[in-house]
Amino acid sequence: MAVLDDFRQDAASMIEWRRDFHRHPEIAFEEHRTSARIAELLSGWGLSVRSGVGGTGVVATLEGSQSGARAIGFRAEMDALPMAEKTNLPHRSLRDGIFHGCGHDGHAATLLGAASYLARRRDLAGNVHFIFQPAEETLKGSLAMLGDGLLSAAPMDEVYALHNMPQRRPGSVGVRSGSILSGADGLRIVVRGVGAHGAQPHNGIDPIMIAAEMIGLLQTTISRSLDPLEAGVVTIGTIQGGTAANIIPDEVVLTGTIRSMSTTGRALLKRRVSELCTGLAAAFGASIACEISDGCPPTVNHPDQVAVVEAAARRVVGDGLLDRNCAPLMSSEDFSFLLEQRPGAFFFVGQDGQGCHHPSYDFDEDVMAIGAAMFVEIARERGGWRPF
Repeated sequence: MAVLDDFRQDAASMIEWRRDFHRHPEIAFEEHRTSARIAELLSGWGLSVRSGVGGTGVVATLEGSQSGARAIGFRAEMDALPMAEKTNLPHRSLRDGIFHGCGHDGHAATLLGAASYLARRRDLAGNVHFIFQPAEETLKGSLAMLGDGLLSAAPMDEVYALHNMPQRRPGSVGVRSGSILSGADGLRIVVRGVGAHGAQPHNGIDPIMIAAEMIGLLQTTISRSLDPLEAGVVTIGTIQGGTAANIIPDEVVLTGTIRSMSTTGRALLKRRVSELCTGLAAAFGASIACEISDGCPPTVNHPDQVAVVEAAARRVVGDGLLDRNCAPLMSSEDFSFLLEQRPGAFFFVGQDGQGCHHPSYDFDEDVMAIGAAMFVEIARERGGWRPF
């Protein structure tokens, strides 16, 4: 646990960076201040830095002093959420309605800590790429960086990322092979009927009634179409329609999400939701437009890289705090796009406190030492590099 002890004894810098990012949060693709500060730090440590990747992304490369062809990537997010913070912390957000409510401030500071540590100890083989990604909350930042030549600018053999997780044992590391997070797709359904007086429904086609029927039937895509051994969720989050209690409107709009833990399940649910809309339109004589917007695929970990994370975790937290087959979550992450391009692994670090996206959430700064030590030990594990 020597590396972890190093970070625990010298956590002041990571805490300072994290609180600075927290005070000055920036939402998706507007992370200009954050990315400029990150690039400044990385350049000061002698790393090769490229800014503006995918809009506001930053990529820094550390070249080892030993010969070796392997290159690995570590990714952290930079964006905050468009929500108000409800804490009284001294480092609370200075921007109304914008808040690091998911811990991306801590993730960025954690990766900076690992970069600083490795930059001072270059006796390694191959390269390490540090990827600071914008716009994870919109599930668009990873694709933006890939589309802007990320893998050409930073050719890597494998890639890793972490996320704090309040629902896990504090200080634990959780990982699993296969799907660890669900895929997510957006859903917008427009039901067009024929308006009428509320007392004369026979003269119209009631889109509210059809929408109500649809909400219940959408759940059958999970209970009667998806394999019972596979997880999926269809959620309707908004319903908009109507202007008065005694008027049947001519249109209702529903929006929601479709989540699934496999690519086959994802395709099945998208198809069945669309077919259900078509069938209901025919049954009631209405017009139903079903728009499914691609979000991201499931986050699928690769077995070899999961084994790397497990080996690193044994050295950082020990077997007692390693969960090798942690329960997956139905949350989603656009790190999944990177895992489609390169083998890698996504893992959790447990912490106390409110859950992510809660207005009183605060990142546990003790997690940064564990996360930074994990990145360092993964780098050590993958290159056959000498112990630090």
